[in-house]
Amino acid sequence: MTTKTAFRLATPDRWSEVMAAGSFAGDPHDVADGFIHLSAADQVEGTLVKHYNDHERLLLVEIDLSALGETVVWEKSRGGALFPHVYGEIPVSAVRGMRHVRRNEEGDWILPADLESRS
Repeated sequence: MTTKTAFRLATPDRWSEVMAAGSFAGDPHDVADGFIHLSAADQVEGTLVKHYNDHERLLLVEIDLSALGETVVWEKSRGGALFPHVYGEIPVSAVRGMRHVRRNEEGDWILPADLESRS
């Protein structure tokens, strides 16, 4: 894959803990799977609907994959698509940005307009 950026969805409270700790070692489902789940730009919406649909507001955390080196492995996952998986921790120094993601009045997720052009 040539994508240099991937994304992680998190609650604001959870990501505040990560920033204070200095690195992200994963949530319980990541630890159980043995790697940290990330999404490419065009996979974020599917990840939101499948795994975060019980939330109203989240952070979309942009991760610089080049800063993670060989810990990033692109592997088949949902629908046979290749997803970025991190076998190790993500230092906060690899975070390139954070944006809020929320729902509109109809309850649909509002994604940043530039998201799909960033992969």
